[in-house]
Amino acid sequence: MPRATNNVAAHRRHKKVLQRAKGNFSGRSRLYRTALETVHRGMRYAYRDRRAKKREFRALWITRISAAAALCGTNYSKFMHGLSQAGVTLDRKVLADIAARDMATFTNLANIAAGK
Repeated sequence: MPRATNNVAAHRRHKKVLQRAKGNFSGRSRLYRTALETVHRGMRYAYRDRRAKKREFRALWITRISAAAALCGTNYSKFMHGLSQAGVTLDRKVLADIAARDMATFTNLANIAAGK
């Protein structure tokens, strides 16, 4: 008796992988085996970088807050400690946005943090 293969399912599976591999160079987008390796590697990078993105943005926000705090005559750690002591519960994303767009408001926040 000949070996039964499930060609319909295999074709669908291959199609899904090749669809995801579109845009890659040469055989990486056309040959199933190399495309599968490329897709798996890409998915690993995507998983890793979804987490790394959060760290990178937090670092960016801290840098922006630090630069704006320096313009107000204080440093980042004193600024953040002063805000927490004053009961201001703005997160770093919002503070960085305020620092970039509205320096007058950030200066008021720096004064609150300094206890003035």
